[in-house]
Amino acid sequence: METDWKIAADNARSRSSIYGLIAAIFREEPGEALIRELKASRLSEVFSSLGVNLGEEFYNSPEAELADTLGLEFTRLFIGPSNHISAHESVFAELDSGMGGLWGATTVKVKNFIETAGLDYKAEFTGVPDHVSVEFEFMQKLTASEADKWDQQDQQGAEFCQTVQRKFIEEHLVTWIPQFCDAVVTKAEMPFYRAMSELMKNYLEIEQQGIAAETAA
Repeated sequence: METDWKIAADNARSRSSIYGLIAAIFREEPGEALIRELKASRLSEVFSSLGVNLGEEFYNSPEAELADTLGLEFTRLFIGPSNHISAHESVFAELDSGMGGLWGATTVKVKNFIETAGLDYKAEFTGVPDHVSVEFEFMQKLTASEADKWDQQDQQGAEFCQTVQRKFIEEHLVTWIPQFCDAVVTKAEMPFYRAMSELMKNYLEIEQQGIAAETAA
């Protein structure tokens, strides 16, 4: 039985690492430290299993050079000054209604969801709660909490964490992340953000499959 607890904890911890990695990639321009982490061999198997190919140029180019070029690409894609992609759920989720924009009704729902789950924002946080990086960081913390519960052999606590995760995925992530990823793949000029968007979309599909399997069990 103790082995089962450890397997469950390790699985939740691995999921937390992937959510955290995606959050870091889309939070801001990548620095040299993040680029070195992405080049590390320990991630190669993860990328391979999720169908992500960063290309030889990424692995062969100096970190400082990549930081500069990817920083420019990040700014063009997500900041502007014009024709950029907004990385916020409210912009995508409310698009069909013609109400898509920052701090829409969806933003408030995400803010309330995060706070109801018992998490809060750092004092210095000045962003919008439904930014892609915030939502994936939220999932990172939920899965890390689940791992801690399994370590403590607290099955009820771990299963509660799973319930919150499923609810957030179904009510928020799946409603806009696939469309966001498709937009990035279309607009990106460099392979990096196309590959990272594919990683995000593929991983979310795996998470959905896991939810479906648990529901059917």
